[in-house]
Amino acid sequence: MRFTRYGGPEVLSVVEVARPEPSAGQLLVEVVVASLNPAENAIRLGMFASGPAGFPQGMGHDFAGVVAALGPGVRGFAVGDEVVGFAPGAAMADFAVVDAGSAAPKPAGLGFAPAAVVPAAGATAWATVAAVAPEPGETVFVSAASGGVGVLAGQLARLAGARVVGSTSSGHARRLRGLGIEPVEYGRGLETRVRELVPDGPDAFIDTFGRGNVDLAIRLGVSPDRINTITDHAAVQRYGVRAKGNGDALSPTIWAELLDLIAAGRLVVPIEAEYPLDEIARAYTDVATRHGFGKRVVRVRPDPS
Repeated sequence: MRFTRYGGPEVLSVVEVARPEPSAGQLLVEVVVASLNPAENAIRLGMFASGPAGFPQGMGHDFAGVVAALGPGVRGFAVGDEVVGFAPGAAMADFAVVDAGSAAPKPAGLGFAPAAVVPAAGATAWATVAAVAPEPGETVFVSAASGGVGVLAGQLARLAGARVVGSTSSGHARRLRGLGIEPVEYGRGLETRVRELVPDGPDAFIDTFGRGNVDLAIRLGVSPDRINTITDHAAVQRYGVRAKGNGDALSPTIWAELLDLIAAGRLVVPIEAEYPLDEIARAYTDVATRHGFGKRVVRVRPDPS
C-alpha cells in the first residue's frame, strides 16, 4: 500500500513491488494482520511533514505475522516464528522488514488480529496508565473509553486495582460495562454526570481524545501530575500535564507483557472490523470517524492453520 502525494484515502493504491530482503539485524515477516491507527490518516494528509516528502510512502505501523527470513546476525528468532512488530510506514504489505529489536514473539494460540494492535495502541495504553500510576481503590477517568487506546487503558487501570469511569456513547455503554468500566455519556453535561458518579472527583485522568478533556480534568480537581494526554499538546504547555504515549513504550518487553495478558483472557482487544487490503480507503475513512468500539485492522491473509 503506497501513496505518492498527500491527500485523502483516495491517494492510496495497492502496487506490486519486489519482495524486500532483510539486512543485518532484521527480520522479513509475512504479514497476516496490520493494525489501523488514527495517526496514519494525519501522516497521509501531510500533517506531520517537516520538509520535502520522499515519495512513494508506505502505510501502517504495527502488525502480526510469520517470520519468512532472517538477516545476518539475528538471534532469538527462527523462520516460521509468529511475531508482532513495529515497522513505521511499512506494515500494510504482504511482507514487512523490521529490526529484530522491534519484534516480539506472539503467544501460541493467540489470534493475529488482537496481537497486531499491541505495538501501537496497546503500548500507548500501557504508557498512559503508567504515567498516572493508579493505586488500588483510586478512581481513574478515561476519555473516549470505547476507542482503540481508551478501551485498553481502562482495562489496564482496572487490573491495577482502580475503579474506572469512562466517557462513551450510549450505544457502547453496555459493552464497556462488560469490561468493568463504568460508562458515562460524553457530550453536553459530561462534567455534571461525572460529578454525580464521582462526587470527590477522579484521582487520575487519562485523555485519549483531546477536545477539552484536559480542561475538564483540571475543573474536576485532578492534579496535573495525575493527568496524561496523548493528543492535547496545547494543554501540556498550559497546565504541565503529562504526555506519555507510544514512544514511551516501544519495547518488546512491554509488548510481551500485554500479549500474555491478552492470551490469558485478562485483557480484551475488541475488534470493530477487519478489511481486506484492497479496501484500505474505506478502512481509513471509517477510522477517521472515531466511532468504533475498539480497533479496526487490515486482514492481509488468513491466520496460518
